[in-house]
Amino acid sequence: MWEATNVANADILHGPPDEKGFSFDETVTCDYSPKTKYNGLSPKFPCAINGDDVVKVKYGRDNGEVFAEVAATRLLWALGFGADHMYPVRVICHGCSKDPLTDRGWHEGTVAFDPASIERRFPGKELESHGITGWKWPELDLVSAEAGGAPIEQRDALKLIAVMLQHTDSKAEQQRLLCLDDHAKREPAAECEHPFMMLNDVGITFGRANLQNDKDPGSVNLDAWSHTHVFTTDKGPCTGNIAKSFSGTLEYPHISEEGRKFLSGLLAQLSDGQLRDLFTVARFPARMSPEKLSSGTVDQWVDAFKAKRAEIASRTCS
Repeated sequence: MWEATNVANADILHGPPDEKGFSFDETVTCDYSPKTKYNGLSPKFPCAINGDDVVKVKYGRDNGEVFAEVAATRLLWALGFGADHMYPVRVICHGCSKDPLTDRGWHEGTVAFDPASIERRFPGKELESHGITGWKWPELDLVSAEAGGAPIEQRDALKLIAVMLQHTDSKAEQQRLLCLDDHAKREPAAECEHPFMMLNDVGITFGRANLQNDKDPGSVNLDAWSHTHVFTTDKGPCTGNIAKSFSGTLEYPHISEEGRKFLSGLLAQLSDGQLRDLFTVARFPARMSPEKLSSGTVDQWVDAFKAKRAEIASRTCS
């Protein structure tokens, strides 16, 4: 669930290397692909680039996921955790309606979506058992370091970064279990030597976790995020402060000292410049807040991030 990386040199503005990636604010032209279906209620649509290369496009200034998922995935990648590659773009769609979420038919002409984001999936073969995909957060405690699995510091660091982000929609399918073996694609029945656990959909983050996975308080809400502590004081000294949503599986996790120190050490390597790049590339100030008020400046988001980082660094867990 973690691979060593050079955190201090991570180019957060450009993101992870990907030959199919996109530049910051690039204009992408594509053709609406109505035969492809996506689950969920967030505004998104499938669009084909150069024929059969169908990508998921999320759109809308009032859709917090357009912004939050870029920031959350860039942060996870920079720290060494698995995450999909999300790109902040503007999209010109041939055949789209003005709102493909509610009108999924083909329309003549083009529609521009700005802001938008495009997803490229983290490479690997998805593992499933009896039709069940993903994993629930309590299952992290079943991972055995003695059998070659991730040690407790990595497992608890992943829990803690999810708490810090306020990853509210934590149902099983929002996490993926992959096989990273090169032969996995060629031999479907082969035993996997390098399984990898990762977060799959982190669009409702940088707010406050809530029962209904409501995007207004839950996704790119500076007031909610900055006033939500990383740790809760009424459930033990090192309990992550995240309430379980109706669909979630992450609820007030206990964090070990090993996990706290591990994540704190990773976060400490991020420079102020990298943090400014994080919220710049995610375009947080452009997010239309529920109250139609300012969504905060880049500097305000950086300050809120540094306050959470300081809270993690100053805690001692027994």
